[in-house]
Amino acid sequence: MDFEAVLEKCGSFGRYQFVLLALYGYTNIVSSLHYFSQTIISFTPPHNCLPNDNDIYAFTNGRYTAGKCSYMTWNANDSILQETKCQSWQFEKESNYESITTELKWVCDDAYKLAVGQSFFFIGSVLGTIFFGYLADRIGRLPACILTTLTGAFGDFITSFVSSLPLFSAGRFLSGLSTDTQYILMYILVFEYLSPKRRTLGLNIVLAIFYCVGLMISPWLAIWVGSWRNYLWAASLPALGVLCYPCLLFESAEWLLTKRRFDQAAQCLRRIAKFNRREVDDSVFVEFIKYYNEKLNEEQKSATDTFMGMLRTPRLRKFTIILFIKSMIITVAFDIASRNMEGMGTSPFMLFSFTGITYLPAGLTIILFQNYIGRKGMACASLFVGAIITAVTGFLVATFDPAEHAMLLALMVGLGRYGAVVAYDAEAQYAAEIIPTSVRGRGMSNIHVVGYAFGFFSSYIIFLGTYYKPLPSLFISLLMFIGAALCLTLPETLHQKLPQTLQDGETFGRGQSWYYFPCCSRNRKPTAAVMETEADKL
Repeated sequence: MDFEAVLEKCGSFGRYQFVLLALYGYTNIVSSLHYFSQTIISFTPPHNCLPNDNDIYAFTNGRYTAGKCSYMTWNANDSILQETKCQSWQFEKESNYESITTELKWVCDDAYKLAVGQSFFFIGSVLGTIFFGYLADRIGRLPACILTTLTGAFGDFITSFVSSLPLFSAGRFLSGLSTDTQYILMYILVFEYLSPKRRTLGLNIVLAIFYCVGLMISPWLAIWVGSWRNYLWAASLPALGVLCYPCLLFESAEWLLTKRRFDQAAQCLRRIAKFNRREVDDSVFVEFIKYYNEKLNEEQKSATDTFMGMLRTPRLRKFTIILFIKSMIITVAFDIASRNMEGMGTSPFMLFSFTGITYLPAGLTIILFQNYIGRKGMACASLFVGAIITAVTGFLVATFDPAEHAMLLALMVGLGRYGAVVAYDAEAQYAAEIIPTSVRGRGMSNIHVVGYAFGFFSSYIIFLGTYYKPLPSLFISLLMFIGAALCLTLPETLHQKLPQTLQDGETFGRGQSWYYFPCCSRNRKPTAAVMETEADKL
């Protein structure tokens, strides 16, 4: 009578699971409004200089030529009198929306301030993942999920009052603390209480639909409220909805089991059975508690495995380093593909909203193809195709006039965003299956931390576009090509018995060739003979 057996009796896809999935969808909307606030508040519209009030000659004679960052005054003989740096600008605002760049005039020589401030968002995400991950292990998944969501909303709310770079950086740091954990902790709660047969479909469909809804409505919400300050208020308010979670959800039974609180875990399952209108005999819960009491000794033996052990043996060390690098590449690619919307000949609000629909087909792509071409094939193909699309987009921006080819560029941006989303979603499951069970939680957390740490540079990569517009696209495409090549050095996990311990992880995938893909194999899995032959070659 282990957890899954008892959960099946209590109901693994009943009324309680529907409530879980509904709140998981709500969490995804809150998460998308929160994460993409950094994009919405920082759109920089086309702008030109206005002459200084002191430049009487330019005003009285009307003889000046305005650029983005300076203007030139002319005399009667059409000779340049002087070139002056801008002190004020005329912005072509989208529906009169006031972004932080237009209000605080963070353009030209001050454009770096936006990149610096936004980079603190990722510093916060790294520290927040560590802190709230530790907190979730100490006080429980549910209270940690509530606290991290409210912390992020508080950071957005505080940011709405700032008017200087230091305060803006502090606000974005607070906001970034909850970036990863508010989604991951809710994901874990749903994952544990949902039927294994319906996890892939349920989790991916809910994620694709609700996250997509959140990011598609965010630009229109910003236009409706009129300014970046009002948008941050509006985006932070839905987070208050998590305060009702303790009335509707139960603590993670799996977490309670790891804390040896077997009676409380059994009580959670009893309440789920009642919610699902299932009649479960008390003897089932007695056997459940007895089973885990007897399992204590086995857990103590497996507790000797640590994440640092993954770096002590050659094969696991290689896998771990590659997973770190892939996480860095995919995190930066995903963030830049979602934020690099300006200078494409289309309203960045419309482009951001309409290309957000790619989350739905991206989720369906994972569901339909990942179990056919394999985890490695999906990870490699999504990065490789995404790199090609992103590179082509960069060359198109450099070659064509965006105003005349806006539809083509919008299509390419959407395809690039689709590839980044598929790569991001595929990476999560692939990494979880390569990392041995005994260190999986710590391993996934560390991989996320490293990825978000590297995300610190995404704002600066986007800033390269102020020098040469295609540079962010070309730089990211190069990284994605590297990531696709690294995928080939990892083992395939589809149809394989996943590693449980570090020793299993060291031998996992031994004998597989770098070009092995299940869809290209006759039996869809490597035979013992093939694996022995490849092992002898090694």
